[in-house]
Amino acid sequence: MSAFLAAVLTATAPVVLAALGGLLCAAAGVFNMALEGQLLWGAFTAVLTSHVTGSAWAGVAGAVLATALYALLLSVPVVTFRADPVVVAVGTNLLALGLTAFLMRQVFGSGGTFSSPELAGLPTLAALGLGAPVLGPQSPLVPGAFALVAWAGWWLGRTRSGLRLRGIGEHAEAAGAIGLRVRRYRHAAVLGAGALCGLGGAQLALGNVTLFSEGMSAGRGWVAVVAVMLAGARPWLGLGACLLFGAAEALGFRLQGLGLPQQAADAAPYLITLLALVVAAAARRKERTA
Repeated sequence: MSAFLAAVLTATAPVVLAALGGLLCAAAGVFNMALEGQLLWGAFTAVLTSHVTGSAWAGVAGAVLATALYALLLSVPVVTFRADPVVVAVGTNLLALGLTAFLMRQVFGSGGTFSSPELAGLPTLAALGLGAPVLGPQSPLVPGAFALVAWAGWWLGRTRSGLRLRGIGEHAEAAGAIGLRVRRYRHAAVLGAGALCGLGGAQLALGNVTLFSEGMSAGRGWVAVVAVMLAGARPWLGLGACLLFGAAEALGFRLQGLGLPQQAADAAPYLITLLALVVAAAARRKERTA
């Protein structure tokens, strides 16, 4: 049971971090569909920085910084020039997919998957003397992801800046009329989401595994978008949606070991996420008509 729980937490952490970034954007009134590409870019830059420096923590820092900068490709057109966020996000997702595949061949000299004995992965909690039996061999970013959810819930609901961000998302014109700098808050939310996706990508590439594979985000960013749609500005509800995905992925691996075809095991988490979205949409419609 503890091994299954550890697998759930490992699978959930990258999605939680990406969803938390999307939730901050949603609170500011920006619909961020670029989480998939940013998660992939974060994974690539984490591996690249770790490989060059020989330090996993440098890889994490590099991923956070590089993905925050990459988020400017969404922030500037959408916030400054009021471009369609869906169109821009799809473009940045496709760019990340193509750019990481191109750079992988240019930098590492290979396509498909890059792995090297010299690539430093994140240490486990046990290696740092912080291990707990129920957590299994987790990196520090896993409990850190859940701690960030708690912090976000407190910040959005209890602090002046968090309440201002939510006010901007609910009524930007009124917030601007009382002197709040709407664009500044929205830029900060989008860049912060990029940093969180970078952190999630680092966990995916240096914590869950120690390698980079083309397209390794594998739809996790889209699951994060679904979690944001389910949660709105409620981090704990978003966490629940991400845990559902993580449990389905861990269960899929278990069933694959029992003989379930790999394709069915890979599809299970996304099917369950889709069903959760349908159920949530039906529940909301019922509430509106009641």
